[in-house]
Amino acid sequence: MQKTSFWKAGHTPTLFAAFFYFDLSFMAWVILGPLAVQIAADLGLSPAQKGLMVATPLLAGALLRIVMGVLVDHLKPKKAGLIGQVIVMLGLLWAWQGSLDSYASLIALGVLLGVAGAAFAVALPLASRWYPPEHQGTALGIAGAGNSGTAFAALFAPSLAIAFGWQNVFGLCLIPLGIAFAVYLTMAKDAPGAPPPKALTEYLRVLRDKDAWWFMFFYSVTFGGFSGLASSLTIYFNGEYGLAPVTAGYLTAACVFAGSAVRPLGGWLADRIGGIRTLSMMYAAAAGALLVASTGMHSYAGAVAVFVAAMLALGTGNGAVFQLVPQRFRKEIGMMTGLVGMAGGIGGFYLASSLGVSRQLTGSYQLGLTAFAALALIALFGLSAVKGRWRTTWGSAAMTTAKV
Repeated sequence: MQKTSFWKAGHTPTLFAAFFYFDLSFMAWVILGPLAVQIAADLGLSPAQKGLMVATPLLAGALLRIVMGVLVDHLKPKKAGLIGQVIVMLGLLWAWQGSLDSYASLIALGVLLGVAGAAFAVALPLASRWYPPEHQGTALGIAGAGNSGTAFAALFAPSLAIAFGWQNVFGLCLIPLGIAFAVYLTMAKDAPGAPPPKALTEYLRVLRDKDAWWFMFFYSVTFGGFSGLASSLTIYFNGEYGLAPVTAGYLTAACVFAGSAVRPLGGWLADRIGGIRTLSMMYAAAAGALLVASTGMHSYAGAVAVFVAAMLALGTGNGAVFQLVPQRFRKEIGMMTGLVGMAGGIGGFYLASSLGVSRQLTGSYQLGLTAFAALALIALFGLSAVKGRWRTTWGSAAMTTAKV
């Protein structure tokens, strides 16, 4: 009964188009991570440079989510998404045909790929505006499952680089991105009754609300952990266990698929038992898994098991956060998606870059993993501090039909 009512509540073609656009955009967003081993070997990059190279798209995507969030509210989601996709495809065309023979050129490419990461600020409002409060977690979980695109990058990019050269991989990316563009153009539809656009100063007023900062911090841990690991695990498995790039890519894909697949589950679970309860359990699980990983696993099989557990917790947490955000900021969902998504990207940038620095300074990744596990514990304590107020104000039964 619940499943039937969900499918009747919104617009399924738009939900699929949002997912597919998000999925292929995220594939492009993190493509430098799976290629990093081959690129670093050709250009002689240090561990810190490798870390910053794969982290740059995460930071650029984080900052550009603010821009895309504003465009969503002023141009509507569909038009904003079309603009973003064209920019990404032009960037990949340059990467394919241009001269990527220096560290600076790779950093510039990372900035352009950040536009693909900003797809988050388009796909989620595009889907969200079609669904009522009681289905927000499920709808945004399905749309947000586009995180799985990061797994496709890890799964295929290293072997394609061996077969065709790593620079030609950027050209090959244009094929699926072109298909996603056509699907989005024909199937996506803006929801009726969208809130009217406001001045930028009005949107920035949301930052005066402490709940906005809490949501930004919570997502910087869940999505930051997911995206940071998705971008770094190929390097980690290669550097820590000496695995070939293709094998490291396969193991990374397994971890990322786990985190992506459960994002809809996180939204679904939050719809049923409440976003706060779901998120609390996930922070505890993620912190535990990352602390185990920080001790240094003796075998790569054990490391894969621990990172899969971490990604399962982080992916479920991603869905839970975005079950809560639309309940609190429904009228400002475009800007809040940009702000919260920005924080998630910054968290990913921090994790990916800190792992590279940790490796260069100490010879291992343990320090970076331990620090991020500590952030998950801080987020758990922070959620415990605000849950009482949330459940008696905007999350009360008198204010929303959703479970908070």
